[in-house]
Amino acid sequence: MQRINFTKMCASGNDFVVIELSGSRALGLKKLAREICDRKFGAGADGLLALGKSKIADVKMRIFNSDGSEAQMCGNGSRCAALYLGKKKARIETRAGIIESEVNADSVKIKLTDPKGMKLDVPVKINNKPLRVNFINTGVPHTVIFVEGVDKIDVADLGRQVRYHKIFAPAGTNVNFVEVLSGDTIKVRTYERGVEDETFACGTGATASSLITSRKLAASVLNTGYGKINVRTRGGETLKVYFKKGRDKFTDTWLEGRARIVYKGVYYV
Repeated sequence: MQRINFTKMCASGNDFVVIELSGSRALGLKKLAREICDRKFGAGADGLLALGKSKIADVKMRIFNSDGSEAQMCGNGSRCAALYLGKKKARIETRAGIIESEVNADSVKIKLTDPKGMKLDVPVKINNKPLRVNFINTGVPHTVIFVEGVDKIDVADLGRQVRYHKIFAPAGTNVNFVEVLSGDTIKVRTYERGVEDETFACGTGATASSLITSRKLAASVLNTGYGKINVRTRGGETLKVYFKKGRDKFTDTWLEGRARIVYKGVYYV
């Protein structure tokens, strides 16, 4: 039996198990993620963050969803990793690229890699009904759907159908349902690929929703091209997304919100 020291962390309702990798430790991380993230038989979490040495940043982070699949990027996971490192400023290597972080007490701000692949008003059919959706990759693929009365949406059912729609095959997509509350505030509920259910928050989803809202509605963008959107999550926290909006792209994109350590423990494999 192997002992694994871990830290349980939470950012805006997204929870993670964080472990450190040593050169001598050989772990089946996909299998470990499925077991330790199980909410009945494990520690319980949306995902596993495995931190190791990096040649190009302060730390290298591998991200595993609760189903064992590996993700390229996770916004709230990156914010947890930044807080875990204990540095005011740090660089985190992910499969999506280098993430910069700034920590001020329990408020953690990260700079994401530049979004790409934006597509607006893509026609799809769900339950034989026509629907127009929007797409952008903020480190991982996200579909954004504008709705009225987001609290009434069956996120698990509708999100699953969009996530596995053939138009997004083979990788699939995360799915965000967005209600615009004002010119600079939206409410978002997210179905996360890999968790295969709705989560209390999604950092890259909040970012994707903000950017698409800005593009579609010209919301909260100053004459300088810089903008800010407040994102209300199902977990109750309001995340802040900052960005610079160009003619056909976004740059200088930051995500800000609280993160905290919940507890530390030992897991037995």
